[in-house]
Amino acid sequence: MGKGGQDEAARPDGSGSPGADPDVPVFPFWARTPSDCLAELGVSADRGLSSDDAAARLHKYGPNELERHAPPSLWKLVLEQFNDTLVRILLAAAVVSFVLALYDGAEGGEVRATAFVEPLVIFLILIVNAVVGVWQESNAEKALEALKEIQSEHATVKRDGRWKHGLPARDLVIGDIVELRVGDKVPADMRVLQLISSTLRVEQGSLTGETSSVNKTSHKIHLEDTDIQGKECMVFAGTTIVNGSAVCVVTGTGMATEIGKIHSQIQEASQEEDDTPLKKKLNEFGEALTAIIGVICILVWLINVKYFLTWEYVDGWPTNFKFSFEKCTYYFEIAVALAVAAIPEGLPAVITTCLALGTRKMAQKNALVRKLPSVETLGCTTVICSDKTGTLTTNQMSAVRLVAIGRWPDTLRNFKVDGTTYDPSDGKIHDWPTLNMDDNLQMIAKIAALCNDASIAHSEHQYVATGMPTEAALKVLVEKMGLPGGYTPSLDSSDLLRCCQWWNNDAKRVGTLEFDRTRKSMGVIVKKAETGKNLLLVKGAVENLLERSAYIQLLDGSVVLLDEGAKALVLSTLREMSGSALRCLGFAYKEDLAEFATYDGEEHPAHKYLLDPAYYSSIENNLIFCGFVGLRDPPREEVHKAIEDCRAAGIRVMVITGDNKETAEAICREIGVFGPSENISSMSFAGKEFMALPDKKKILRQTGGLLFSRAEPKHKQEIVRLLKEDGEVVAMTGDGVNDAPALKLADIGIAMGITGTEVAKEASDMVLADDNFSTIVSAVGEGRSIYNNMKAFIRYMISSNIGEVASIFLTSALGIPEGLIPVQLLWVNLVTDGPPATALGFNPPDKDIMKKPPRRSDDSLITPWILFRYMVIGLYVGIATVGIFIIWYTHGSFLGIDLASDGHTLVSYSQLSNWGQCPSWEGFNVSSFTAGARTFNFDENPCDYFQGGKIKATTLSLSVLVSIEMFNSLNALSEDGSLLSMPPWVNPWLLLAMSVSFGLHFLILYVPFLTQIFGIVPLSFNEWLLVVAVAFPVVLIDEVLKFVGRCLTARARKQLGKRKEE
Repeated sequence: MGKGGQDEAARPDGSGSPGADPDVPVFPFWARTPSDCLAELGVSADRGLSSDDAAARLHKYGPNELERHAPPSLWKLVLEQFNDTLVRILLAAAVVSFVLALYDGAEGGEVRATAFVEPLVIFLILIVNAVVGVWQESNAEKALEALKEIQSEHATVKRDGRWKHGLPARDLVIGDIVELRVGDKVPADMRVLQLISSTLRVEQGSLTGETSSVNKTSHKIHLEDTDIQGKECMVFAGTTIVNGSAVCVVTGTGMATEIGKIHSQIQEASQEEDDTPLKKKLNEFGEALTAIIGVICILVWLINVKYFLTWEYVDGWPTNFKFSFEKCTYYFEIAVALAVAAIPEGLPAVITTCLALGTRKMAQKNALVRKLPSVETLGCTTVICSDKTGTLTTNQMSAVRLVAIGRWPDTLRNFKVDGTTYDPSDGKIHDWPTLNMDDNLQMIAKIAALCNDASIAHSEHQYVATGMPTEAALKVLVEKMGLPGGYTPSLDSSDLLRCCQWWNNDAKRVGTLEFDRTRKSMGVIVKKAETGKNLLLVKGAVENLLERSAYIQLLDGSVVLLDEGAKALVLSTLREMSGSALRCLGFAYKEDLAEFATYDGEEHPAHKYLLDPAYYSSIENNLIFCGFVGLRDPPREEVHKAIEDCRAAGIRVMVITGDNKETAEAICREIGVFGPSENISSMSFAGKEFMALPDKKKILRQTGGLLFSRAEPKHKQEIVRLLKEDGEVVAMTGDGVNDAPALKLADIGIAMGITGTEVAKEASDMVLADDNFSTIVSAVGEGRSIYNNMKAFIRYMISSNIGEVASIFLTSALGIPEGLIPVQLLWVNLVTDGPPATALGFNPPDKDIMKKPPRRSDDSLITPWILFRYMVIGLYVGIATVGIFIIWYTHGSFLGIDLASDGHTLVSYSQLSNWGQCPSWEGFNVSSFTAGARTFNFDENPCDYFQGGKIKATTLSLSVLVSIEMFNSLNALSEDGSLLSMPPWVNPWLLLAMSVSFGLHFLILYVPFLTQIFGIVPLSFNEWLLVVAVAFPVVLIDEVLKFVGRCLTARARKQLGKRKEE
């Protein structure tokens, strides 16, 4: 946000209103006194704005609400779904098929319903694809709607000198005087004018990334150029008041607030969404396919032009041109069939199915995928930009070290505390005197339990804190400390904080000295149950407590003077703990309370002193210091291993956090982003510091980890944008409102399921159900596996389509009747190929999948060698399907298998390839033959033997095509691995899918109604033997090609090794 949160803060004169000249200097409300701010805004704190003035400003600046960007129209979304090469080819094929079906009907006088099956099925595929696409696109706008939910609905405002309660927040204007109280959601960006309570604490972590609520003041800040965190006298729209109350003046409304800027950034990021790597490759494939189809269609027409266009040469010049429109249309239909054969119609459906299955697998690992294509994108992630709080850490403050006083003033006792959550049973205190808590430890427990306003509850398998996270951590510490020997809590053992409750019963709180920034401490006056004596218990910053302490309590409870030696020892230990990024809190108490010795409530004469925070320091003096504790938001236990896995997988981890630099660096060293003693001067930057660097991309290209602390929303967005420009595939995690723009912009936006705001979730592609970084790493591994499997079935389907194209091309080139009609090819592509292709998505992952570097997003889907392999396979498919068609017409038996039992007439190859000239043949007769229960007779028109009589030959061709593609699916189990090393049963789903596909083929072969639709007849046992004999060699051919591939790969690796040695 550059100069902080109010770059666009509007002014009464309009110079700062949204849409104003950006070069006009912005008034820095945070760096001016309250009176200067009021003067600038033209308002009095005593009277507020007049109703007329407020109405004028509302008319001028508009309501205090976020803009509603008009979502794209439904028609536009539908049209966008056809902005895809493969889809456009399908659409063209469907339209042409539809026109030809109508033409055939018009010519024959009867329109056959079966002629429309092909175009209608293609149209149905396109409609389903468009519906799914529109549904996904419409979800994109939800992030902006969720952002509006964060806004406050009402406010308490001073107008015309009187407080108005419940004023709709949308009616707030710049210059309004607003009262904020604990629990209020801040309705606009405001400058604090005056604190009503002694302190004002605001929870603004969702906006800034800070781990705990922050104190606010009415004093100006001395830096005009500061980040949001530094504006301690400003409160921002959408944040929450957690403690205290104050009077503020509105400085920014609507889109001129910090949350408004995030709204704009989300909108901007949503316009920049790129296609996934797979979609780009499929588009490239579609474009190549268009060119190939075009070339092959032209070749088919050139080869067959002699059949529909003839001429004679007279004196060397062509004359007497004869054009047959019927035959021209016939060969045009062949070209359409070729287009249908070349397009893998089932590919979109299979990809969607595979991605959907992938989302189920990921959901079992706590990664909930919101957008299907992101499953595939995860597989090529090269950089993970992770938030620190709640993702790498638990987002639950916990005590890690307790320092108590020893037997002498110059000795300290250190206790290591385990545990990373708010669960009191999570971890223990090492070397703890369980049955013999000395007086010094008892006093620390008493202060931690009583000088504390937090509470902990168990909800949905997790422990949740209410109040300050540091205070919640102290209560957990008290539970781990236990109770003094000999005492047992009288409460039900199921009570989470039974030890804290025991201390509360031991001494009742009667008065509170609230925390403030000046003295940096909080105190409570308690009355002991047994003696009725009052005691002051204090916790706060260790240095401040030491300054106000005159005594120190020893192990046995005795109190001695606090000398310089003891003070130096405590400060030395404090510095060492602070250097490890621990937040330290000291404990002290006081027994001689003077006028507060008998204090018992508001009626007591001394109560007036508690109403004046300036008097608190004089009460909290001559304290008895008794120890301190180090707390932190600890890293998750499994994160270190996950970072190592990322390094092994070639994925860089960058930590981008709103937290301070020292704390973030310490955590990064602990989890392995940086080494324990690594020089990180060129790897750790504050957000503003990094943005000021001239060559930011050079920094981002460094190997190893990077850290960006005190990062604002626009810093995160810029880092993601720079990485993407450099060709990186970026996964970005986040939970707060401030993370939403970067989540939207990243290739994979990952929101936190537990701590994440609805805005972050709606802007994301994936949600982590457990908020755990290691889940991302598992999801990346799953994404890689899914991509490999998708590559397997894409290659399988493409190789099948190459075979179909080869079949039609050979049919046309040889001049024989067409063996396969478009509706049969469509059935094969959609139904028969579908189950095996989907089953290939269940291939087991490679064991070393997370030991390989990420694939480049521009890596070729099909390498030249793979293309050559499938060209060879495709050529065999073409030869086999056309060959069996020719064999039926020309051979009575083949490979010892009898084919003449049905009584069909054999013709020569020459007759078959010149079947168009049949009417000119003299004495050509054909006997009738049987197929299933049907008998085919050609007495009236013997030449129909090459059209109506080809039904058996067509059935054989179709069955060979289906069988070859089933065997070919076994070849696709591994790119280069032999079926001997990776047998079919490693993927039982594939065997089941093959059975389903064969079952579907038998269905259309042996159900009379379906045989008529598809133009086929049942086959005999002998004919099936021939089909299997012709189809099975595809496995042997690919085994030979795989062996050559393995030899080439080994040779290439050997040469690479030699080069490295040289």
